[in-house]
Amino acid sequence: MGHSEAEIKDFLKAHRAALDPAEVGLPEGVVRRRVRGLRREEVAQRAGISVDYYTRIEQGRAPAVSDSVVDGLARALRLTPSEHTYLRNITLPRRHGRVDTGPRPRVRPEILRLLEAMDDGRVPAFVFGPGMDVLAWNRLGGRIGLDFGEMAEDERNGALLIFFDPRARELHPNWSEVADDTVASLRAEIGRTPGNARLCRVIHELRERSEEFRQRWEAQAVQERMRGTKRYQHPEVGELVVMYEALVLPADPGQTLCTYTVEKGSASEKALRALAEGLAAEAGVATGVAAEAGVATGVEAEAVARA
Repeated sequence: MGHSEAEIKDFLKAHRAALDPAEVGLPEGVVRRRVRGLRREEVAQRAGISVDYYTRIEQGRAPAVSDSVVDGLARALRLTPSEHTYLRNITLPRRHGRVDTGPRPRVRPEILRLLEAMDDGRVPAFVFGPGMDVLAWNRLGGRIGLDFGEMAEDERNGALLIFFDPRARELHPNWSEVADDTVASLRAEIGRTPGNARLCRVIHELRERSEEFRQRWEAQAVQERMRGTKRYQHPEVGELVVMYEALVLPADPGQTLCTYTVEKGSASEKALRALAEGLAAEAGVATGVAAEAGVATGVEAEAVARA
C-alpha cells in the first residue's frame, strides 16, 4: 500500500465534493454545476494557488508540497486537524524500498507489570501495535470484551474483530459508529506509517473481505482517536460505559497503551467491580499455586503462555 497518486486524488476529490458552495460563500453561477461540491479552480482560489498547481497536486504530480500550501488546502477544504495531518503525510515525498516487515512487536516486561498493576486497580488496559493488533492486555481487559486468550495471535486485531467477528456487533450497541471510528483511525495510521507491512496487510484483508469496510474506506474519513467513550452490552453485567485514553509509548515505536476508566458512583462502576470480583475469585487458587511454584503471575504469566 503506501502513499500513491490515487490516494492523494481520492482524498482531495472526496473532500471538495463534500463542501457545499453556498456554505463557503460561493455563488451558484449562471452555469449549473455538473458535480457536487467545489470545482478545482474554486479550491485553488481559496487556497491561494494556481489552478494548474492544484491540479498537479490532486493528480499526485507535484514533487514536493510546502507546508504553507498544505495549510492553505486544509483551510480551503475545511479539514479537521486529523485530516490536515493526513494530507501533509500523503503529500510528502515517498521513500521507496522502506517497508517494515519485522516480527510482531513484543511488549516490554515493565509495561506488562504496569498492566498488572492497573488490573489490581480495576482499570482494564491493553497495548496495541500496528494496524490495531492487540499485543498485551490485563485480565480485566480480557473480560470486558472478547477473550483474546482463546484466539490465535494473528486474530488478535481490533479492526479485524470489529468487521469479522459477529460477537462484536452484539458487544457494541453502536456498532456502526465503532466501525466508522475504526476505519478513520486506520486511515490516519496509514498516513503516518505507509511502509508498515502488518498495517498494510490488515487494510488489504478488510478491503478484500468486507463491503462494509470498503464503503467506509472510500469515504476518506480520517480521525486520530486518543480519548473518548466506549459503550458495551456485556453478557454478564449488562451496559458498561467506559472512558478510554490512548497513550503513545515513546520508547516503543508503534505501541500504544489504552486504559479504560468509569465514572465514580455510576452503574458502570458497579458493573466493572462485579467483573473484577469474579476474576479475583477465579484466579485466587491459581495465583496461590503459581506463587508457591516461583513463577510469574498476572499479565506476565499470560504473556509467556501466549508468546
